[in-house]
Amino acid sequence: MFSDYIVYVDESGDHGLVSIQEPYPIFVLSFCIFKKEEYRRTVVPEFLNLKFNFFGHDVVILHSHEIRKAYGQFKVLVNAPLRLQFIEAIDSALRTAPFTLVAAIIDKKKLREEYSSPGNPYEIALRFCLERTFSFLRDQNQGSLRTPIVVECRGAAEDNSLELAFRRIVQGDNRWGVLPFDIVFADKKTNSTGLQIADLVSHPTGRHYLSPTQTNHAYRTIEPKFRRSPSGATDGWGLKVFP
Repeated sequence: MFSDYIVYVDESGDHGLVSIQEPYPIFVLSFCIFKKEEYRRTVVPEFLNLKFNFFGHDVVILHSHEIRKAYGQFKVLVNAPLRLQFIEAIDSALRTAPFTLVAAIIDKKKLREEYSSPGNPYEIALRFCLERTFSFLRDQNQGSLRTPIVVECRGAAEDNSLELAFRRIVQGDNRWGVLPFDIVFADKKTNSTGLQIADLVSHPTGRHYLSPTQTNHAYRTIEPKFRRSPSGATDGWGLKVFP
């Protein structure tokens, strides 16, 4: 029996520890949790309308890096007034979209400094996010039902490694025991609204961690989406920073 929810996953930064790149020495993994009915009824139509309004079609795939650099299908955003309108539309669509955000930030410099055998940042983040997503679903009385976790394909070797890590975690290598999650791989060309939203929230989350006092409109838009404790705290609930 499937749950009422679906989870879309994306990342920001690379998870390698051999060569840590400045000015973004972190890895961010984001889980966007949607109630399927709300996703189908409100989220997808809102983002389809945005694409039709700015591009005339719905084939464009919203990608944070390309939007920031204004290249590819987003080269029209070199026009400053149009760019402002587009960013405001994206902010509005994200602000009104009903989803819960769970994310993990791995500070790769600290990880390498504090641990002699630090482990894979992706796998560390994956465990944190799966545990907190299960806690959220359990709170919604969905903890015993199967929930798909949708990730984007990255290549045969990386996908195989991810699937092995995923299965090890959900089969018991976590704080809760066996987790009722299924991994679903989506081709990079898949025009999935959920995956695009997960992409859009990941980079602002990382930038806020690196520069918390810097103005970050995108982060201000998504910050209310984080899963929270009963007292309203996000640390350790919707956002896990490690180490």
